[in-house]
Amino acid sequence: MSSEPSQRAIEREGVSAPDSGDAADLTPILGANLRRLRIRRGLSLERLAKASGVSRAMLGQIELGQSTPTINVVWKISRALGVPFSALISQQRRPRTALLAGARAKLLTSADGTFTSRSLFPFDEARKVEFYELHLRGHAREVAEPHAPGTTENLVVAAGALELLVDTERFVLSSGDAVFFEADVPHEYFNPGDVEAIMYLVMTYA
Repeated sequence: MSSEPSQRAIEREGVSAPDSGDAADLTPILGANLRRLRIRRGLSLERLAKASGVSRAMLGQIELGQSTPTINVVWKISRALGVPFSALISQQRRPRTALLAGARAKLLTSADGTFTSRSLFPFDEARKVEFYELHLRGHAREVAEPHAPGTTENLVVAAGALELLVDTERFVLSSGDAVFFEADVPHEYFNPGDVEAIMYLVMTYA
């Protein structure tokens, strides 16, 4: 019997086979960037798996473009590689101007599909400051692991309501409220209402 986990086990760990749609468009970009950054750092799949907590089988599928990771999995990999989140989703081009049409937006989602993140910056290079649009369904929760040391988040709620837990400190936000916090500690987002919460997030790396 093979020692590799089954496809069903891999999906439980946080990836799914890519299908048609915007998320699938990111699959080859993620795979190519992951392989390039891993090799540049001299890491084997086994060593990166140990450092990130993401299985070797999952990392291999991502590199081959066979699976699209969830947001939390990308965060684990970026933290282990010591690179910004955008380094894994960026294409190697540098246009002077870029139109990011909403109809062609590329989304990353949580494992249960209740949380989505849209990058509001071009996928042209890794950045120290990133800008995102976030959607969280009613009564849904998204748990985020600590980001790299020195990472901060500046979040504003554009619609709906949000309960934000930063380590042991809780914030209750309504539409129009903003919060700034150090994101190198465990934090989670919870939507206590029935209406989808829409948020805008500025992520800054040390």
